[in-house]
Amino acid sequence: MTTLAKIAVELDTGTPAMVEQIATCSVAALSAEAVRQVKESEADYRAFLHAGIEAIKRGDVAPNAEVMAELDAMIEQHQQRCRS
Repeated sequence: MTTLAKIAVELDTGTPAMVEQIATCSVAALSAEAVRQVKESEADYRAFLHAGIEAIKRGDVAPNAEVMAELDAMIEQHQQRCRS
């Protein structure tokens, strides 16, 4: 069973009322879900950074000039489509 902890936050007076109008759950439930999503997003971001660091350590990288040339080509293609 998961142990729960309570936290308190200060919100402007309009926010809880707005949440109650649009949400299918309570402000507390919506807040808990938001915190869970941030926690998962942070974990994903840290895993992404770790994977990048490991790739660098393995030498699995592309030279900056190659990356920039590819990005420049993509930007040029986009600009041409916008002009058409």
